[in-house]
Amino acid sequence: MNKKDSMKWVLAFCVVGSLASCGIDEPKETKSSFETMIVKKSDIELPYKFSARMKGQNDVTVTPQVSGQLMKICVTEGQQVKRGQTLFVIDSRNAQLELEAAQANLQAALAQENSAKLEYESNKNLFEKKIVSSYMLNNSENSYKQAQASVAQARAAVNRARVNLGFCTITASVPGIIGEIPVRIGDQVSPMTQLTILSGNTTMYAEFSVTEAIVEDIVQEGMKPNDVEKYIANLPPATFVMKNGTEYPHKGRVVSLTGVVNSETGSLTSKVSFPNPEGHLYSGIQGTIVMPFAETGVIVVPQFAVVRLQDKAQVYKVKADSTATAVEVTTEDTGNGKDFIVTSGLKEGDKIVTTGANNVTEGQKVLFSEEEVKGE
Repeated sequence: MNKKDSMKWVLAFCVVGSLASCGIDEPKETKSSFETMIVKKSDIELPYKFSARMKGQNDVTVTPQVSGQLMKICVTEGQQVKRGQTLFVIDSRNAQLELEAAQANLQAALAQENSAKLEYESNKNLFEKKIVSSYMLNNSENSYKQAQASVAQARAAVNRARVNLGFCTITASVPGIIGEIPVRIGDQVSPMTQLTILSGNTTMYAEFSVTEAIVEDIVQEGMKPNDVEKYIANLPPATFVMKNGTEYPHKGRVVSLTGVVNSETGSLTSKVSFPNPEGHLYSGIQGTIVMPFAETGVIVVPQFAVVRLQDKAQVYKVKADSTATAVEVTTEDTGNGKDFIVTSGLKEGDKIVTTGANNVTEGQKVLFSEEEVKGE
């Protein structure tokens, strides 16, 4: 063997040795592992969610009862006020003069009544003595009654003038929050002028729309009106979630689930009442009402067991020979982010693939005996 051939054998030996030292093995075929479950019916609580808008229990539009110049604005926008607190003051000078004039007219009417009474009583005594005729007696009696009526009218005019004077000071009819104030001191106002909106916020209503289908699901068919009211009273508490995801700490109660259905939208307006002791809720804020309702005797499967193919949903059902076959199903979201309710396509006792469902192919074997596993 010459020197050149010797070098070739040495190089070949080195290559084989280096491959062996690197531990390179030929790849082996491996089987995917799957998990399965037996389908059964169970009970689950579903959160119904509705877009809602808050409104005060007593949202009052504040307008004057009399016309005049606005002299004082005693509150600011967003201020919390108590019932009876002064909000606005209108020029009361004309109203005061009208009251004084009405009081003077009342005094004149009282004097006229007193004179008519004296004349009537005098004619009555004279008639008994047969000095005057019944005609004069009747005339004096009628004059007395007319004077009494004039007093009543004058007294009513005084009361009306006193009320109008009181209207010049506008007070809060309910406790709540002052809304926007579009007027300024010095403006001429009238009963057509909106001064502000007072939102009675001790209790707030979350108003939302409910479709007829949901109402039919919640309110059982054949219920009488009294039964419906009792049923609504026993509905679970509701939660209000604000737009930023914050959950309002106080729970609400459904106060209305019935009404006139909107012919255009096919829905009706419902209300949930929330206490507002800290005043954190305001009229006009938007959020989501969440109400839990129990579904009984339904098939619930993990979301990862359902495979989406375009607009279809399917699960892989395990047959007797341990192979998987695709079954189309219809599902409803539970709202918990983990499960689906299967409304068709499966029945109780079926075995389906859960973990690994996305890796299954039609006819693939997904269950193996202990001997098969040991033999791998």
